[in-house]
Amino acid sequence: MNILLLGSGGREHALAWKIAQSPKVSKLFIAPGNAGTAEVGQNVNINSNDFEALKRFALDNDVKMVVVGPEDPLVNGIYDNFKSDALTAHIPVIGPSKKGATLEGSKDFAKAFMSRHAIPTARYKTITVENIDEGLAFLETLKAPYVLKADGLCAGKG
Repeated sequence: MNILLLGSGGREHALAWKIAQSPKVSKLFIAPGNAGTAEVGQNVNINSNDFEALKRFALDNDVKMVVVGPEDPLVNGIYDNFKSDALTAHIPVIGPSKKGATLEGSKDFAKAFMSRHAIPTARYKTITVENIDEGLAFLETLKAPYVLKADGLCAGKG
């Protein structure tokens, strides 16, 4: 089976290393990959957010499964893009839909979701420029150290 793994970081290197060990894998392609992934598969110079190029590559190379490493293409809807195209709908994309990836793509959405569903998480408050004084007052109620996060993708950078 030919597999296309998306990404270029350490996570993708670990995934490539393990996927390549399967006797069911005929060819492992990594887009775009890195020096480490080149040791266990074939790097392909395609950006993991170039969905049209990825679909063409998958079709041209008889790819039977796409494994998505980074959050960015998930948040941008790669799963939905492949599924909504009649030519690629049959190729499993391992990762959530765009809607499901919102949990990863928005810290604010994820915290509100956890709060709404009683999932244990640290206290939080959403702060914008309009309520900065409220945010500063909230910080006074916390015991340091505390973490401030911007909403949006971390892209593996915490």
